[in-house]
Amino acid sequence: MHNELYAVVGHPISHSKSPRIHSLFASETGEPVEYTAIQAPLDDFTGTVEHFFERGGKGLNVTVPFKEQAWHLAGHRTVRAQKAGAANTLYLDQEGVLVADNTDGVGLVRDLCRNHGVRLADARVLVLGAGGAVRGVLGPLLAEQPASLTIANRTVIKAEALVDLFAEDAGTTRLEACGFEQPEAAFDVIINGTSASLQGDLPPLRDSVIGPDTVVYDMMYSLTTTTFNQWALDHGATTVFDGLGMLVEQAAESFQAWRGVRPQTAPVIHELRTD
Repeated sequence: MHNELYAVVGHPISHSKSPRIHSLFASETGEPVEYTAIQAPLDDFTGTVEHFFERGGKGLNVTVPFKEQAWHLAGHRTVRAQKAGAANTLYLDQEGVLVADNTDGVGLVRDLCRNHGVRLADARVLVLGAGGAVRGVLGPLLAEQPASLTIANRTVIKAEALVDLFAEDAGTTRLEACGFEQPEAAFDVIINGTSASLQGDLPPLRDSVIGPDTVVYDMMYSLTTTTFNQWALDHGATTVFDGLGMLVEQAAESFQAWRGVRPQTAPVIHELRTD
């Protein structure tokens, strides 16, 4: 059986762990998958995607800065992609229509709840940031029915726009927006969806949002403790996680959408941690 071609598209792309992750999934499942990385020109993402599928490609992962373009390019969007306003997964359906999906949110929730045993139901959750990364995960987070979900952002109007967008998904969850400095009481779960941690920067939060039982999750990942997680540890947190598990879980969801097979993620996460 010949291998079928998949890839991740981004700019830059050389740092991507996706080829490693999907090759491990292929080895584990026996699926005939060949997975590469493609750096698309910033001005021709569309042409890159069209060329990939014209030469027989089966599915793409999409990373920065092309997730919104991928969403607009698709002829059909899954429900979760519609709400996320961005796509990290593309494939052709049986009619040859380009389908956009977003697996980031389910990847985050699976890592938090299944891999780390964190309970989001009835929890008080603080989400930092109001960009595309946060918009992509709000639907699956709200589906877990936390007691409250507060979106904090430097520009409050952007956080308020997300509250308006997801109001109908909130159910009984109290969904609210504020600036970084406003929250005072400790939260059960804090999720950092800003990219500030990558530059060594921190959102200007009050120390009091961290309690001894607060679970802190940085959607970024690093070989060492991320800047944000180190700040949380320094202010009394005892449980911090980075986003490596989210990366693997969202990849597994893409793999299942493409191949109809769900790979085991724990061995892959372990492998990446020890590489």
